[in-house]
Amino acid sequence: MNDQSAYGISRRDSIKAIGAFGAAAVVSSPLLAAMKADTPLFRVSIAQWSLHKLLYGGEIDNLDFAKEARSMGFDAIEYVNAFFKEKAEDKSYLRQMNTRAADSGVTQLLIMCDGEGALGDADETVRAQSVENHKKWVHAAKTLGCHSIRVNAASSGSFEEQQKLAADGLRRLTEFAEPYGINVIVENHGGLSSNGAWLAGVMKRVDHPMCGTLPDFGNFCMDWSRSSEPDAWYDRYKGTGELMPFAKAVSAKSHEFDAEGNETGTDYRKMLKVVLGSGYRGWIGVEYEGSKHSPRDGSRLTMKLLETIRDEMSA
Repeated sequence: MNDQSAYGISRRDSIKAIGAFGAAAVVSSPLLAAMKADTPLFRVSIAQWSLHKLLYGGEIDNLDFAKEARSMGFDAIEYVNAFFKEKAEDKSYLRQMNTRAADSGVTQLLIMCDGEGALGDADETVRAQSVENHKKWVHAAKTLGCHSIRVNAASSGSFEEQQKLAADGLRRLTEFAEPYGINVIVENHGGLSSNGAWLAGVMKRVDHPMCGTLPDFGNFCMDWSRSSEPDAWYDRYKGTGELMPFAKAVSAKSHEFDAEGNETGTDYRKMLKVVLGSGYRGWIGVEYEGSKHSPRDGSRLTMKLLETIRDEMSA
C-alpha cells in the first residue's frame, strides 16, 4: 500500500512545497496543518508466525492471538492460515476472531495462505484447483476485514515459463478477489519467488492493481537446501527494491539481535531506506523466527528496532 498521508500528500512533498514557496507563505495554509497531523512513516504490526512456537506448543491458540499482540504493544495483526486451517468457512468462528480483535483494539490486516497448491503449477487442472482452493481464504479475509491474502507463486520449468504460469494463476485468483476488495499478494518464499527480478516480472505479467507483493527481508534464499552457500541467496536489498513498487505489505523478518538491539542478519537501517524510498507508507509486520530469544521477546525487540529507526528517520 503506497499510502501517503490522510490528506493525500506525503511528508516529502510537504517539505518540497515549503522549500518552493517559503515558510511564511504556508504558515496558515492547509499544507502546514497536514504536516503537523501527518501519519508516521510506517506503522508496526505482528505476523502470527512470530508466535508459531507458542501456537504449535499449545500455549496459546488462534483466538488468543489478538490479545497476545495487544499485550506486546502491537496495534495490528497478520494471520497465518495454518492456525485455523479448518475454520476458513466457519462463519461462527470467524465472528469470534472479529470479536477478539475488536475487544483487543487491534486491526486485522491479512491472511498468509500456505498449503493450498501451486498457483503456477504446470498442470492446467492442478493450477485451476489451486485457484479454487484459495477462494475460501478470500471469503475469510473479507469477513475479517483484511485487505489481502498472501499467497505463493510456486511453479516449475524455465525462468520465463514459470513467470507465465504463476502470472496466470495469480491473475485468475485476483480477478475473483477483486469484487470482494481483497488484494492477492505474493511473498518471496523460496525458489524463483526469492529472485526479485523474477517476481517483479510476474507482477508485470499479471498487470492488475490488486495483485502485489509482500517483500520479506529474510526470505531471499532460492534454495534452502544450500542455504549455507552464498550463491543460493539473492541480494536482499536489491530484491526488496525490485519488489517494493508492487508492495501492499512488508515483512520484517528477524532472527537474532546484538547488544545494541540491531538485527544481525539484516541491516535494518539500510533496508528501511529501501522500503521508504519507494514511497511505501503502510504497515511493516514483525516476523520473528529466531531461537536465541523467546517468541515474545524477539517480537518486542524487532518492534523496538523498527520504531527506533522510524524515529531516527522522522527527526
